[in-house]
Amino acid sequence: MNDRFLKACRREPVDCTPVWFMRQAGRYMSEYRSLRAKHSMLDLCKTPELAAQVTLQPIDRFPLDAAIIFADILLPLEAMGLDLEFAEGEGPVIHNPVRERADVERLTVIDGHELDYVGQAIRQARRALDGKVPLIGFAGAPFTLASYAIEGGGSRNYVLTKSMMYREPDNWHKLMDKLARVVTGYLRRQIQAGAQAVQLFDSWVGCLSAGDYAEYVLPHVQMIFEGLKREGVPMIHFGTGTTAILRQMREAGGDVIGVDWRIHLDEAWAMIGYDRAVQGNLDPVTLYAPLLEIERRIEDILNRADGRNGHIFNLGHGILPTTPIDHVAAAIDMIHKLSQR
Repeated sequence: MNDRFLKACRREPVDCTPVWFMRQAGRYMSEYRSLRAKHSMLDLCKTPELAAQVTLQPIDRFPLDAAIIFADILLPLEAMGLDLEFAEGEGPVIHNPVRERADVERLTVIDGHELDYVGQAIRQARRALDGKVPLIGFAGAPFTLASYAIEGGGSRNYVLTKSMMYREPDNWHKLMDKLARVVTGYLRRQIQAGAQAVQLFDSWVGCLSAGDYAEYVLPHVQMIFEGLKREGVPMIHFGTGTTAILRQMREAGGDVIGVDWRIHLDEAWAMIGYDRAVQGNLDPVTLYAPLLEIERRIEDILNRADGRNGHIFNLGHGILPTTPIDHVAAAIDMIHKLSQR
């Protein structure tokens, strides 16, 4: 197996910096667009054969160092009782959002079997990968799931979410506790199905101050990482816009802390501590730049990593749908060549 990725997660020496990209299976690939023309997003996620096929599309095309199972962070919300739809051109919509105490009460704490189609996709993807690269499982973190559930979709200011936090802290913590227990069980099932590492996506947590994160989020994320320690696989803790809360995220847990492009990698790593691996941190829009500029940005990030063990190269968020595919291929080659030990 190409185990650079797993070695970097454990801060062990590697021959070159491993790279994978969030949303590496997506609309920028013609193979994916062909499948999406025939199947809805939920159909792709819920049909193990299709989810496994999509997972392998970027691995078949690029020399990436890890695969990530194709799924969506909101799948547990649907299993808990929320009416989820992926509206064309609008993104995810929840038609019965969580606004009142009764809404929190009615959410079911599932044990994970309702999401077994993800486990089946992981098993099929592992068989198809045949040891080529490791497979990553993932889930949405409680704050990001809560924000979708409360807002009913995406948000700019998270007014409804923060209002519940501040006005109804007991109700908020009950919701977060339910989500944390579901996520823990869901990730455990993914690991048992064959995921060799897992990533917790807290995509929207950067809207919080360090104080709010410590009070309203940290204990629930700690519960997830503590609950998964015995599973023995690397755990990645990722968020965007998190420069102000990197120390708190480290405290919450994770063997690898994801860093976005809003802070230099060396500064972030010093804040996080060198006893943790880091993942990041190219701005996804950089992949639209001329190749010489992409190379310059990649080289700067690698120089800031200073050859330390424990750097996994990634974007600061997911690949954008219109990203030039030849730039993706070139970037992967640049990362490997420029970081050869």
